[in-house]
Amino acid sequence: MIPWEKIDTAAIPGSDGELRLMRRGKEFSIKLGSNELMNSRLSGSEAALATLAAKHIEKVVKPVVLIGGLGMGFTLRAALAVLGSEAQIMVAELVPAVVAWARGPMAELFGNSLSDPRVDIREVDVAQLIERHPLRFDAILLDVDNGPEGLTRKANDALYDIAGLKIAHTALRRGGVLAVWSSGPHPNFSRRLRTAGFEVNEINVRATGKGGGARHVIWMARKS
Repeated sequence: MIPWEKIDTAAIPGSDGELRLMRRGKEFSIKLGSNELMNSRLSGSEAALATLAAKHIEKVVKPVVLIGGLGMGFTLRAALAVLGSEAQIMVAELVPAVVAWARGPMAELFGNSLSDPRVDIREVDVAQLIERHPLRFDAILLDVDNGPEGLTRKANDALYDIAGLKIAHTALRRGGVLAVWSSGPHPNFSRRLRTAGFEVNEINVRATGKGGGARHVIWMARKS
């Protein structure tokens, strides 16, 4: 068995937490304490975040999409694969080191996705971009933290409370969709989304994208 090797660490802005980038052969893992936030072998549900959202906006000729959280690029690469050449994809990543890892030790994993002309990488809190751009986006994809409850950074809770969801509703164009990834269920979140004005569909997706593995949750919230 090849042992895990620590490649780098990174402080999380606005938090005492520290991310660790680990590598074992060609496998990568990003951890916070004892929690594994993502693993390069488990990309199915993060990719589904993009493919499910794209179906909702497939009639939009020049879609503008915001992805909250770069991570290992699963959602970004899936979005690039299903969105047309006229799409604009803005990616907000709070931790600058995560972008550096994507261009450095994980460059093979990312391929040419970061240099795609449709992509605009911003090292900023996604909440700031949502608040600054009313009626700007056709889709907002949030893979921030571990879901609607902050794990890496308590301030992330503000994205998922009713006030934050109403701001996201304002940032979307009519017919736009807010897609939210979570590592597990959250019974009150669908109710919050409806209170904020969305039509809601909660979907269970396998972490591997196949028949086995853990079940993750994706909320598809549409602005009518």
